[in-house]
Parts: sequence; structure tokens; C-alpha cells
Amino acid sequence: MTLTTWTRDELAAHADDVLEVYAEAMQVSRGAARSRRSVLAAHLDRPGLLAVAALDEERLIGIAYGYQGAPGQWWHDHVRAAMGPRLAQEWLRDAFEVCELHVRPAFQQQGIGRDLLVRLLSQTRALTAVLTTPDAETRARTFYRDGGWVDLVRDLRFPGDPRSFAVLGLAL
Repeated sequence: MTLTTWTRDELAAHADDVLEVYAEAMQVSRGAARSRRSVLAAHLDRPGLLAVAALDEERLIGIAYGYQGAPGQWWHDHVRAAMGPRLAQEWLRDAFEVCELHVRPAFQQQGIGRDLLVRLLSQTRALTAVLTTPDAETRARTFYRDGGWVDLVRDLRFPGDPRSFAVLGLAL
């Protein structure tokens, strides 16, 4: 397994592979994953975009990417509203937003996710990192807690999604 940093163009060129890893890791259909193509395409234009890929020879087995969050971005504004002014000032004024971190199930629990995340965050100059994950006691939630991430907001609801999410933060 090798880790490699991808440019915007490389991330765009591998969009199908990224969505396939997403589908496997999130246990959703490939069709549901492909419906996220427009979200990935929108992220490609964000300032501070960083991406790290885990490859088993030529096959993508894990992906992590994110960007510098800013007002006017849908996720950023939704999370800011849920945080309130004090918490938002502390955590969002100079935050790297981790959009996706996924590893194919056959390769999970081997340290690949942690390696991807460490490499990704080592490349940003942001003061904090933030992300959302389902607000439940999952392996992902344990993974983040073990990495020092703290709960910032619980029971966050996004329009059109019935699930409850937690906003997590990490001081960098």
C-alpha cells in the first residue's frame, strides 16, 4: 500500500474510483454513490483543496480529501448556524473541513484511515479541522475519538437526510 497526494486534476480524473470506495465503505449502492458526483465536482473548486489516496498497486483502496472552509459554502454555513457564534469563532474561523475519509472494508482496521488522515492534515496550515460523522457509537466515531477529535455539536440534521450527525473538531 502506498499513500500519494493527488492534485485537483488527479482527484477529478479518479472520481469514479473515489465514489466506488465511498459506496463500499458507506455500504450504499453504487447508484447512490454516483449521485454524489456533483458534490465531488463542486469540491474541486474550493480553496485549499487537498487529497490523499491509498493505493494497492494501481487500485484505489482509500481516499481522504478536504478544503479550507469559508462562509457561503453550504456545509460551512449549516454547521456555523448549529454551533452558535462563540463556538463557530473558535472552530471555524480557520478550519480545514475534512469532506471524505473512506477505506474499502477489506482494508479497514489496518491503520490506513489513520495514515490518510494524518497525511492529509499535515498538509494544511489551518488552525483546526472539522468534520461530520453519524451521531452514533460507530467504529468511525471511535476512530475519531481515539485520534483526539472532540464533539462540538450533537444531533445535527441536514436538510433531506433523516440521520443525526455530530460535528467533530481537532486542534491542529
